[in-house]
Parts: sequence; structure tokens; C-alpha cells
Amino acid sequence: MLLTKSHPSSIFLSSTPVPHPSTNASRVTPLASSGAGRGRRGLRVSAASLAPAQPASASQPAAPALSRVDVLSEALPFIQRFKGKTVVVKYGGAAMKSPDLQSSVIRDLVLLSCVGLRPVLVHGGGPEINSWLGRVGVEPQFRNGLRVTDALTMEVVEMVLVGKVNKQLVSLISLAGATAVGLCGKDARLLTARPSPDAAALGFVGEVTRVDPSVLHPIIESGHIPVIATVAADETGQAYNINADTAAGEIAAALGAEKLLLLTDVSGILADRDDPGSLVKEIDIAGVRQMVADGKVGGGMIPKVECCVRALAQGVKTASIIDGRVPHSLLLEILTDEGTGTMITG
Repeated sequence: MLLTKSHPSSIFLSSTPVPHPSTNASRVTPLASSGAGRGRRGLRVSAASLAPAQPASASQPAAPALSRVDVLSEALPFIQRFKGKTVVVKYGGAAMKSPDLQSSVIRDLVLLSCVGLRPVLVHGGGPEINSWLGRVGVEPQFRNGLRVTDALTMEVVEMVLVGKVNKQLVSLISLAGATAVGLCGKDARLLTARPSPDAAALGFVGEVTRVDPSVLHPIIESGHIPVIATVAADETGQAYNINADTAAGEIAAALGAEKLLLLTDVSGILADRDDPGSLVKEIDIAGVRQMVADGKVGGGMIPKVECCVRALAQGVKTASIIDGRVPHSLLLEILTDEGTGTMITG
């Protein structure tokens, strides 16, 4: 079954409307449009503020405060539904380029952790890798949405993903008030890799042969957020670059996750790749396979769709491809009925 609906133009829990690339009708009804509240500490008192004011009606709370309470009330059933559930979020693409969007994603992740969900963050870092490859004079190359990874590129990928991007995300989570543990696929043999069948063309691009999530369980049980860079090794210790979408799907399956969310730089699956307004709202495995066969899904969307299908086949309840360029898209997908991208079901 395939349902299409245009992309959202309003933002959940955002005080300032943010225009979306699509100008079509909204998919999501805004739940709040109030301004940011002030804490009691740090208020400045002036003579003007001490002037007599008209008393507020005891039976009518201020509109901004009421709006915020409405948002919390409407989110309650979703919080109850997912409390204690593991949610694997793959983070990458254009959402990692903007500091503002990056901060928004991290704060949303921390919010989900605070209300009882158990998020696991699996990340790529394509834009950052491209930037560092440029510094060493290497032109990035891709085949079917996968990075061609020679020996030099593999060194850069590992240094950037594990040593820079991973620790930056851990730091941002700490600044947002939660605690995170940074890992890569090599740690505690979390991911074991093997060469891709197309290794002659792709180089050190690997596939996941085994996931051992035992290192993740105590981290999650302790209320920490695992942050996983997708570099893994084979049985001989050779490092491989693992597609972050693929790794996230395999980790979600190994953890028995409730949801897999691919947060990336596309709005989701489009019924017509040339029409941004043809977003597919919900589709089952048979439907998405038919779209691939018909050539409606191609390029970098293929590994995303394939990893969703594999995760669903291994027990993950739902998988969604959502637009990380939309502020709070993560909350929209989890804490509203409408969602903000394409949800694939078993």
C-alpha cells in the first residue's frame, strides 16, 4: 500500500516559522507557535516593571503558557507508547552542515531520552569527510550512493568519523544536558565487516557480517546515549567504511528496536522523483520493492530503502526516512500521528 501526501511546512515546537523547500500544502498541523519563555532567575527589574498593571484573569492563563501546556498534553500518548523503547537514529547529510540544525537535532535527541525513550545515535559524516579529502587533494567519488574508498580515503574516513565527528556529537549531547558514550564498530567487536561484493570498484567499503550489541546494553540501561561511528574491521583487523544507513539498520535489528529513523537530506521517498510534492507518506515492503523495480527509487536512496527493508525483516517495527533539514523532524516523526517523512512498514 502506498499513501502520498505533501511535505510539512510547519515546525513542531518551534517558535519561529521556518520555510521548507516545498511550497505544497502542509502535512503536519502545527501544535504551538508561542514565544520562548523566561526563567525566573536572571529577570531584570526596572521602575517601569513596577508600575501598576491590569490584573490577569484567574480563569484565563496567558496564551503562550497555555499553548506550551497543550503541546505537552498532546505529546503524552506518544511518550507513553514509546517509553522504554529503543529508537535507533541515523544522522547524516545536510542536517550535519548547519550548526543550528545540528544543535536542534541533538536537543531533540536529549528530549526523547529525558521522557523515557532509549535513543541510539548512528552517524555518518559525508560533508566533513569531503572537506578533509579536499585538504589532501583527493576528489570524492561515489557509485550507487556509496563512497569509493581507497587506502588513503579509508585513513581519512576513520580519522574524521571516529576522531572528530563522533567526539563532537558526544560533546554536544553533554552540553544539552545528557550523557553520551562514543563508539565505533571496532569497539568491543560491535560490528564485524567483510568486503563489499563490488570491492573491485568500491575499495574498502564493507558490509556488516555480524553485530554484537552486548557493549550497548549496559550503556543504554544506564540512561546514556550510544553514539556510533560506522567504521568497522574484518576478522584480520582491516578497517572498512560502512554505509551509515546500513549500519544503523543492522544495529536496530540486533537491539530489537521499536523504530529506525534515517535522518538525512531528502524529504523521503517520492512517487515522482521530479516532483517534491509527491512524498510517499506510508508504504509497505512490497510497495517499496516495486518502486525500486520500476526505477522510481535510485541513487543514494537505494541503500536507505534496502537497509529499512532488512531491518523490518529482522523484527524492527517501523522504519522511517525523514528530512533532517526540517527543524524538529525527529519529534514530528515520533510524537505526532502525521509524521514528517516516509514510514515503511512490514
